[in-house]
Amino acid sequence: MAFPPMQAIPGATVALRDDRAKRAWTVDVAPFSLAAFPVTRALYAVVLGRESVPAGDAAKPVVEVSWLDAVRFCNALSLRQGLTPCYQLGGEPIETTCAWAANGYRLPTEAEWQHACKAGSDAYHYGELDDIAWYRDNAGGSPHPVGAKAANAWGLHDMLGNVWEWCWDLYDVEVYGYYRIFRGGSWAEAARNCGATCRRRSHPTFAIDDLGFRLAQSAGAAAITQR
Repeated sequence: MAFPPMQAIPGATVALRDDRAKRAWTVDVAPFSLAAFPVTRALYAVVLGRESVPAGDAAKPVVEVSWLDAVRFCNALSLRQGLTPCYQLGGEPIETTCAWAANGYRLPTEAEWQHACKAGSDAYHYGELDDIAWYRDNAGGSPHPVGAKAANAWGLHDMLGNVWEWCWDLYDVEVYGYYRIFRGGSWAEAARNCGATCRRRSHPTFAIDDLGFRLAQSAGAAAITQR
């Protein structure tokens, strides 16, 4: 089973904004690690003990996974690798908690995701979009195998386009309740929606055909084992 390499991401103070609410704020991000690619269909199937996927789809990012599916997968992979799971799931999605110091896998926060996507740049796109992303104008109406487009400066592929990626954070509890944030754009989106600061949200139990996720680990966590 092939695991994505984990890339070390430096800490920083990250500026976030919500254009809908006309709000801006900053978040201090500690060093962490982020997978070079989104979770693939093959990895997802193997870890959860599901039937193998067709060879032509194995390297494509997994989609139609809810936020809850993603955090359960993180725990399952952590246990498989002998690591301490990060998530304690409650009876309701809002009751799920994260042990940030645990060495298992987790979803990135949106500040971590944005910081990793920009990779030291202030640009909306970290390169020419056709070179770095699968989006509406070049994807042909479907996702593509991960890693086919150029990486950003920190070795991360598909941060923009191909599939949206779940993050840990709640979007706006007062307005949207338990909805969680996802980032990055997808194969179905126009260029303007595939950018480092573009934010979307969905209910944690909803699964969408262009929404997947990628693995993060807190600093000092055990390196992923290839086996």
